[in-house]
Amino acid sequence: MCLLAMAWRAHADFPLLVVANRDEAYDRPTAIMREWDDAPGIYGGRDLREGGSWLALSRTGRFAAVTNVREPSPPTQPRSRGELVREFLLTEGSATAEALRAADQGAEFRPFNLILWDGHELVHATNRPHPGRLIFNSGVHGVSNGHVSERWPKVRWAVDSLHRWMAALPAGELEPDVAPLFAAMASEQRAHPAQLPQTGVGPELELRLSAPFIRGDVYGTRATTVVMVRRDGVATLIERSFNPGGTLREESRLTVQLERSAVRGN
Repeated sequence: MCLLAMAWRAHADFPLLVVANRDEAYDRPTAIMREWDDAPGIYGGRDLREGGSWLALSRTGRFAAVTNVREPSPPTQPRSRGELVREFLLTEGSATAEALRAADQGAEFRPFNLILWDGHELVHATNRPHPGRLIFNSGVHGVSNGHVSERWPKVRWAVDSLHRWMAALPAGELEPDVAPLFAAMASEQRAHPAQLPQTGVGPELELRLSAPFIRGDVYGTRATTVVMVRRDGVATLIERSFNPGGTLREESRLTVQLERSAVRGN
């Protein structure tokens, strides 16, 4: 997962809205979004190599997503970052407590940004440049492969696109048209060279990776996902998965009634 925009308590009808692109090598075995066979009540894609996930939601009212933090030569660590998503969805600890635990265990994982939501708080955890945790205020936030405070051009694009979509959403529309969100996340517009981050991978690769949607034959955007959690606790997940070259593979849609209110703490 390489790009997320999240609206937390920023819309009257939807306490949580997420739009995300997952970028990955096409030869990494992956299951498309569905309910997990070995963990009923968890919904999302699955990394079939390590068993974790990049983005998933549980019927108990928990959401998690992870991105890598880009480094020129990331260290090899024993545990997959996708385990952080799976572990949070299988536990009952608060997002704040689990974010602290993930940060404390950061040395066991390659560089990560972790987003956790428990219906009460939306929290970020990381192990770069040092272990840390951030509780998000109400609003629209974004993260890619840098620190959560870094507003890369594609992060600004995703955040602004989510803002515009919410502004145009009629009040009381509980099954909104998400086509504009998918269109925004399909943008292949690259950043101006002067706006590129400096992550140590070189300007040519920085430029290629600066687009919200990355088209390639070996590595690229493999899925775009929209998550909408309504005030009444009904969650909708829509995923478009892509073949090498960026052609559409299929679209999946799930509707889940959460067991707990999605607006606890309001």
